Amino acid sequence: MLKAGIVGLPNVGKSTLFNAITKAEALAANYPFATIDPNVGVVYVQDKRLDVLESIYKPKKVVPTAYEFIDIAGLVKGASKGEGLGNQFLSHIREVDAICQVVRCFEDENITHVEGKIDPIRDIETIKLELNLADLEVVDKRIQRLDKKAKAKLKEAIHEHELLTKIKVALDQNLSPRKLDFSDEDLKLIKSFNLLSLKPMIYIANVSEDDLLDPSSNDHYKNIVAFAKKEGTDIVLISAQVEMEIASLNQEEQENFLEAYGLEKSGLNEVIEKSYELLGLKTYFTAGEPEVRAWTFKQGMKAPECAGIIHSDFERGFIKAETLAYDDLVKYQTPQKAKEAGRVRLEGKEYIVKDGDIMLFRFNV
Repeated sequence: MLKAGIVGLPNVGKSTLFNAITKAEALAANYPFATIDPNVGVVYVQDKRLDVLESIYKPKKVVPTAYEFIDIAGLVKGASKGEGLGNQFLSHIREVDAICQVVRCFEDENITHVEGKIDPIRDIETIKLELNLADLEVVDKRIQRLDKKAKAKLKEAIHEHELLTKIKVALDQNLSPRKLDFSDEDLKLIKSFNLLSLKPMIYIANVSEDDLLDPSSNDHYKNIVAFAKKEGTDIVLISAQVEMEIASLNQEEQENFLEAYGLEKSGLNEVIEKSYELLGLKTYFTAGEPEVRAWTFKQGMKAPECAGIIHSDFERGFIKAETLAYDDLVKYQTPQKAKEAGRVRLEGKEYIVKDGDIMLFRFNV
């Protein structure tokens, strides 16, 4: 299951957004450290293709893919040194696939800002510094352990030492190691360290309800858009308060509500879509009378690897994958008619799975 950590300074609308995401009751209080334990909420990813598959296959149940959000308590300056229980919170972020940073772009004299005034760029830089400092500690310790092995000319130790030193130089200068060039081999090597500064990041610009209708009138939002563009980071515009309202509505009411705001989708769905893009994730389906189910896979994965997402035995004993493209199913309306038209294919071990493939795996263990 995909995991995203929601981070931000205190009182930026993080817990309000989390409440909306999960309809949970995370404590949204007007003071720092209101959320001390990470709250975990799971949302199902909306995919209209599932509705179409349901109408064709008429299954007993439909299972969408899920997305896990972890609400990390408000970080403050000095979190990497344990300020405000910061280290405890930072350890929770290490387990996530992507970081969603909520940045406050609204003025409200009733909600205090931990730094005294609203400044989205300063907030982003504060979080970046804390993540970098926390990583610097991890990298320094690992380099010290590798020193003797590297001096002894052990090949693997030399490569890892050089790699971590390269990251350390960037962190020392408070630069983002995400901008460095890494080979696939490098990325495999450093993956185990779960470095926060290397995790894909999305900025969530939290504006007021009024500014959602006309974001160009919000200088804070314009500043963060310019900053994100220069940095090459994705940004999603939301109003956490509006997301709370959307969360309490049924699907039809949600669609009418979004239409009134001139929005095609909710902020939450935008965050999920951006995360999928950022992580190179796609969806394939298994479909039949018992159930229709969506499965998340990484772009470029071959058929046996995708089979392994369901069960390791499927990958181990993989023989073939009976495959039908979603668009072909829609065109021919039933799997049988698609088969008669020669659109159902038997794919082997080297087949690279495509988004929307409907698959039946043949295996033997």
